[in-house]
Amino acid sequence: MTSREIDAETAQLLQRYGFEDIPFESLRKRLAQGELGASQNRITGNVEPPDEGDLQALPPLGGDVRRALADRGEEAMRQGQVAAVILAGGMATRFGGVVKAAVEVLDGQSFLELKLRDIAAVAERADATIPVYLMTSFATDEAIRQMAEPLSTARCPIKTFPQFISLRVTPEGELFKDGSGALSSHAPGHGDLTFALRRSGILKDFRDRGGRVLMMSNVDNLTATLDPAIIGVHLASGAALTAEMAPKEPGDKGGAPARVDGKAQIVEAFRFPEDFDQERIPVFNTNTFVLDAEAIDAEFPLTWFAVNKTVDGYPAVQFERLVGELTAFLKPAFLRVERHGPDARFQPIKTPDDVGKELPDIVKALKARGSL
Repeated sequence: MTSREIDAETAQLLQRYGFEDIPFESLRKRLAQGELGASQNRITGNVEPPDEGDLQALPPLGGDVRRALADRGEEAMRQGQVAAVILAGGMATRFGGVVKAAVEVLDGQSFLELKLRDIAAVAERADATIPVYLMTSFATDEAIRQMAEPLSTARCPIKTFPQFISLRVTPEGELFKDGSGALSSHAPGHGDLTFALRRSGILKDFRDRGGRVLMMSNVDNLTATLDPAIIGVHLASGAALTAEMAPKEPGDKGGAPARVDGKAQIVEAFRFPEDFDQERIPVFNTNTFVLDAEAIDAEFPLTWFAVNKTVDGYPAVQFERLVGELTAFLKPAFLRVERHGPDARFQPIKTPDDVGKELPDIVKALKARGSL
């Protein structure tokens, strides 16, 4: 790629958001040579459903086991061992192309404000300080920094850090240009998380202060709250990563826990062998994780996937990596959680129609937890 192919404005954007850390030239060369694509994305090893012991259910509310786990989680919070990570890099194209975190959801409050309100309530009950780290993208960074500044408190101090940036290409590996003739930038997936945390210095600072675990969730999944009991489950398991799994319902798409050559890990839907019946696995990945801070402070050889997109009516390809693939390199635990009722933990809002459909249950769950 020559400087003549990149205009000055795009070059500045790429430099600001770590494009030099993306193996872009290698990826587009592999794409052009037919070494990346849908068929190469699929796993070639032996894939089986998870073993019976791979999936643990979150103990029910009100029981002694749940209370004991919550006590353990709150103690970790009081000791400064817990932080929350919110993925806030997306643009809400279905809401008019605005920053998703800023979309108003309830009583004039945005996704981000409701997520922060929950964390603040948990910190208050635990008498703890819980830092909050917001992963932004080039498309949301400035807006979220402005949002976060007045919301940061002594109890829940907020830091933002951007993920990386890449460029879309044509199916032949040439630089893709949108309908206006401009180069088309994109964020290369939530697999950036550990790399971006390290690049920003936030992970080192958290560990230096005695930080031990980070709970990560999507900004649009409002019932994926910071539950001390789930922190307790993670600490008790000895796992490096705890992934929340929800029961499948009709229309659900996403990764799921499976055994690949005998190792339990998350496999994305598009990676399963074509002849594998994914309905054999009754749960799927909610993209809510508890991560061991020491374990993720490393370089992981995550796979770069070529993902087909349509931009301004034209076929494009973007290179992405996915955070769930960390389970291929770390010891995971899979935790089955509810998606309905007061203990619901998976009700994301992806479209305006989802607001009316999901909000009543979300409000009930957040009120039951003292977040509203």
